Amino acid sequence: MIQATLHQLRVFQAVAFHGSFTKAAEELFITQPTVSAQVKQLGQAVGMPLFEQIGKQLYLTDVGRELFATCQEVFEQLNRFEMTVADIKGTKQGQLRLAVVTTAKYFVPRILGYFCQEYPGVDISLEVTNHQNITRRMLENQDDLYISSQPPEDIPLCSEALMDNPLVLVANKNHPLAGQRNIPIKRLNNQAFIMRESGSGTRQAVQKLFAKHKIDVKVRLELGSNEAIKQAIAGGLGISILSKHTLYCESSEWELTTLDVQNFPIKRQWYVSYLAGKQLSVVAQAFLEYLHEHTQKMAVTSSLVS
Repeated sequence: MIQATLHQLRVFQAVAFHGSFTKAAEELFITQPTVSAQVKQLGQAVGMPLFEQIGKQLYLTDVGRELFATCQEVFEQLNRFEMTVADIKGTKQGQLRLAVVTTAKYFVPRILGYFCQEYPGVDISLEVTNHQNITRRMLENQDDLYISSQPPEDIPLCSEALMDNPLVLVANKNHPLAGQRNIPIKRLNNQAFIMRESGSGTRQAVQKLFAKHKIDVKVRLELGSNEAIKQAIAGGLGISILSKHTLYCESSEWELTTLDVQNFPIKRQWYVSYLAGKQLSVVAQAFLEYLHEHTQKMAVTSSLVS
């Protein structure tokens, strides 16, 4: 039996994650010599080196990689145990790790706010990123739940539909196509477009539709932010395709309009996913149920407004 303390394992995990003694010390609020000492003692207990340094870069050894994977399992089980105890006591406590695609920021933080008001003992880690990074985080099992409009098909997941996520054509209200009805999609040929960055789920959906109908547009700008795209549209730089959710409660709504073009909106849905075989913590399961309840309410409100 290897004699190692939980503190040593926590320190090692931080160093392995960051690839740096300095960053691990900053995260744990301890000194770098303390980090080095704890890792050294753990390596002696294991009987083999856990890291090797080449130049200024720190790398895990084979044993180190195995120990890092074990640490992740150990601390995940401990977190789950703490949440279970809290649940037995009648409270919801622990950490919820959530990763969402960029467009989901228009509704997820609000739901999280309501959830935290009901369960103040829960700590939230929220990562807002693009589809490509969501996929990477899934492969590395970094989060409890993931919210996206296009769950990867090559990763074993449990995915549940939440609500509709229609993609609409957005233009400046003074655009020549504004106000016209049932516009043929061919009219989009050679139009100046503002696109999301490569790796975006929205862009993938747009490219698939345009390829199907042989539409060739002029990509004037590529932007990684929905807010930047809306500002560019308002400035007359082109038209774009955005989730309808990005237009709710929009302060610049008088400058923007949706175009009535055939084959639009592109029908998509929001999904919440987690890794197949993953045992959700008490907190993650509670938020999953809460998410379903509140997105259903939002869908009803949205249909009444539209």
